[in-house]
Amino acid sequence: MVKESRTERNPVQWLLEPDDIGVKYLAMRDLVKNDAKELMIAKKKAHTEGPIALVLANMKREGYWERPGAGYNPKYRGTVWSLILLSQLGASIEMDKRITTACSYLLEHTLTKDGHFTMNGLASGTIDCLQGNLCAALLDLGCEDERIDKAFEWMARSVTGEGVAPMEDKAATVRYYSGKCGPCFACGGNKKLPCAWGAVKVMLAFSKLPKRKRTDLINSAISSGVDFLFSKDPAKADYPCGFSNKPSGNWWKFGFPIFYVTDLLQNVEALVGLGYGSDPRLAHALNIIREKQDSLGRWLLEYDYEGKTWVDFGAKKQPNKWVTLRALRVLKAVK
Repeated sequence: MVKESRTERNPVQWLLEPDDIGVKYLAMRDLVKNDAKELMIAKKKAHTEGPIALVLANMKREGYWERPGAGYNPKYRGTVWSLILLSQLGASIEMDKRITTACSYLLEHTLTKDGHFTMNGLASGTIDCLQGNLCAALLDLGCEDERIDKAFEWMARSVTGEGVAPMEDKAATVRYYSGKCGPCFACGGNKKLPCAWGAVKVMLAFSKLPKRKRTDLINSAISSGVDFLFSKDPAKADYPCGFSNKPSGNWWKFGFPIFYVTDLLQNVEALVGLGYGSDPRLAHALNIIREKQDSLGRWLLEYDYEGKTWVDFGAKKQPNKWVTLRALRVLKAVK
């Protein structure tokens, strides 16, 4: 008997089962060809019956979750996290006017005039992972606002250092701060060393930005970010560790949703999204992704936020539709 390989096991039909409209809609959208009418029916149902509907049901009329203001706290139910979650669930502005209200609230209360997304509404509260997460989320949600362009410009400058004064120059109009403390993803939370988690979020956001909007400054930042992420083998993830002597074990724990903690899968997703899917430097990481499939071609939930956000997405260490969706998207993109 010929032994069946993992790649011959196709879990897509599992994702298309009708009992979970949220993941079914995204599998229809991203993994298979569908009649446009059938896809729209699934999209509408995902917004009225699935996890998207549950998250939106907890939004305040003004457009925030839990507490008014910048929305970083409480983790992971505040405005910041709720919008990031909605974006990863496939929510769309065109489907529910409450999402438009929430995006407007976020831009008004969490973004500075110079383009920093912040934890406290002040430029000093900016940090790479937050900046990248929210830039990516707003694009995925379908938000169109010129203030987002400003956020991408600041994000690019924060990577290259162009036009940004050192954090010690407190008289400067635009400078680094104790959190976002220098170019090339330097982070106070990583002992002022480059933070790969932040880099992945920033590069993922750039990968979603239409090429027509990628200025010379942004292209320069992308080039720097790619160089950084490939400065180590993504499979080993031995980027600067700051306060530890080894990489976080969370790099190898695939999860859903993805907030500021990241994993190897999201690192690969960002690089693939920027056009590096065939780069041989991704070979080891892609092997790890494939090897994590079980005998039915599914992936386990290894990192989660059970009880901490609006929806739980399955049992830990069990086959998981949302993680399987993430992995299949990446593998489809590199074929």
